[in-house]
Amino acid sequence: MNSKIYRNIMVATDGSEFVRRAVAAAIEIAKLSEAKLYAVYVIANDEFSISYPKDTELEMTFLDYFRTEGKEANAYVETSGRAENVEVESVILGGNPSREIVDFAEKNDIDLIVMGTLGKTGIRRFLLGSVAENVVRHSRKAVLVVRGKNVEKGE
Repeated sequence: MNSKIYRNIMVATDGSEFVRRAVAAAIEIAKLSEAKLYAVYVIANDEFSISYPKDTELEMTFLDYFRTEGKEANAYVETSGRAENVEVESVILGGNPSREIVDFAEKNDIDLIVMGTLGKTGIRRFLLGSVAENVVRHSRKAVLVVRGKNVEKGE
């Protein structure tokens, strides 16, 4: 079954185990659609909320750490995609994750955004918020949210 409904698919990754199901789904849809897949990792602004002087060696050390983390997260998507003959382009962005994901999708003619979720419920979800929830709320593009294992239920 081949379908051309999706030409450009984006999978948002943070490198966690929770995202692997979303990566697998994105690759499968890209394979069936013969679509290009974008692996997008966002270095969140709040990762830099600790106090230190800006434009210093310490700031560069943190940026290098998060860039390396992003490259590793995207490398997993690239390796998995290559195994299925799916073209993957790696992208690392910086800023508010949900805003960056929505903006990237708009600017790059993305047809489908695929994201994982931690499966948090109740007060933890309310307090922590959800990047996936914000993307669903603000995106004009189709969004597929793939539930990860629910850590509260031990799944």
